[in-house]
Amino acid sequence: MSLASRILDGELRAAARLMRNLDDGFRSAVDDMKELYSHTGRAFILGITGPPGAGKSTLVDQLTAAYREQGKRVGVVAIDPTSPFTGGAILGDRIRMNRHADDPGVFIRSLATRGHMGGLSRSTADVVNVMDAMGMEVVIIETVGVGQDEIDIVRLAHTTVVVSVPGLGDDIQAIKAGVLEIGDVFVVNKADRDGADRTARELAAMLEMKKTVPGDWLPKVMMTEASRNRGIAELVDEIALHRSWLADSGTLERIRQERSVRHFEELLRERLFAEVFGHIRVNGRYREIVEAMASRRTDPYSAVDAVISERLGTPCQES
Repeated sequence: MSLASRILDGELRAAARLMRNLDDGFRSAVDDMKELYSHTGRAFILGITGPPGAGKSTLVDQLTAAYREQGKRVGVVAIDPTSPFTGGAILGDRIRMNRHADDPGVFIRSLATRGHMGGLSRSTADVVNVMDAMGMEVVIIETVGVGQDEIDIVRLAHTTVVVSVPGLGDDIQAIKAGVLEIGDVFVVNKADRDGADRTARELAAMLEMKKTVPGDWLPKVMMTEASRNRGIAELVDEIALHRSWLADSGTLERIRQERSVRHFEELLRERLFAEVFGHIRVNGRYREIVEAMASRRTDPYSAVDAVISERLGTPCQES
């Protein structure tokens, strides 16, 4: 049986193996994903993002417990940064969620960014689809961190929760402008700390300055103490309200369509690059191009035109 068939039969080991194959970029994983695709599109995808030290992993742990109390199966994708020097990653988020390790209704997968920018791993979307096909009703994605460039989560999740904490210095700078645009729910975690109320007020004031039209979702600022399970029930309720708004407003269907388009474009871009670059690496053309550019006998623009023309049969465009 294929890995996909075994996954649809409920075999967790097969799911773990396929996720590893996807993360390693094995071509054999493509056939399994083709088989699984018709079984996806049912899970609710929840993104959790925020700066390091905001308590994202603890918050994810508490949200997982809350959804399990509702009887829902939960998948967790935890993204960890990769060292630019050794290429390694600690993948330590599992430690904070260890209490769910023996729960058959919870599946946790850690992924390393492997240099991929945007706060997610290259294989995140495919791993989410595997969890969806497994029957996970809620898939929670915890991003590597937050910044103006790390907003890929909004392109993948149905609801994005932006987590902040008091005491990060300049609270206004701690929440980057781009991140304000992606949040559907904002959380001030570690609300027992000094300055939590001020952080919440400043966030709320910044959100009020956003331009809206009637019918838009208006994000709220929630207060939590994840380590003590305080404010989690209210956060789950707010996430549920946003999910209902997505469905009632027709936004959910648009998000699904846009996600499918982006996934197709990313796969096409990756496949075309691998096809072209792999060919010139094997036949020695790549080394010729590098040497020609180094000696200034050609430029990278003309080299790209030539490679495309040779490989795809597309004539070079004259300016």
